[in-house]
Amino acid sequence: MKRIKNISVGFLVSFIGSIPLGYLNLVGLEIYSKSGFDNLVLYLFGVVFVESFVIYFTLLFAKQLVGNKKLMKIIDVFAIVFMFLLAYLFYSNANQTTTSSLKFNQYLMYSPFVIGVILNCFNFLQVPFWTSWNLYLINGKYITTENKLKYYYIAGTLIGIFLGMLSLVVILQVFFQKNMSFSKYIMPVFIPLFFIILGSIQVFKVYKKYFKSVV
Repeated sequence: MKRIKNISVGFLVSFIGSIPLGYLNLVGLEIYSKSGFDNLVLYLFGVVFVESFVIYFTLLFAKQLVGNKKLMKIIDVFAIVFMFLLAYLFYSNANQTTTSSLKFNQYLMYSPFVIGVILNCFNFLQVPFWTSWNLYLINGKYITTENKLKYYYIAGTLIGIFLGMLSLVVILQVFFQKNMSFSKYIMPVFIPLFFIILGSIQVFKVYKKYFKSVV
């Protein structure tokens, strides 16, 4: 019963957590639209591979990580820089159609799996996300982490991440194919604007969390 509960809770948390748009989902959408379903699956395997280590170590050291305020601050600030950098990269590449296409083909030479691994290594926001969730689930006794039971929870989270991201990318691709007039604005407008909004929200969170009380 505890095994089923761990898998179910892990799946639910990760599936819901992977559905909101993020740069990993948007890159997955780009890979799917330009190189097909098989490469998308390889890319997601790369993402999940890194995620397995993040979830495992945040599960083991959740309390210590939450108490390390300096590390959390560095992660939060880096997320701001990274979001605005992605907005610039997507915008600049969208205005160079031929060059962008060639660059993307060069990236695929390294295998979608490798792309997924590398990009998720820069996804530092997953550390506070999984740290807080794991701590909440452990303290609330929603999951059991003794002995091998934690591996059932981790397995549930990885399945949830994979299926959540896969579902979102496929649904978005179908939507954009049916709305071709809208889809031409994705790269030059929608995606850069999305990252600017994410970066702005992160700026507000960092200010409220670290600086508002000081002023």
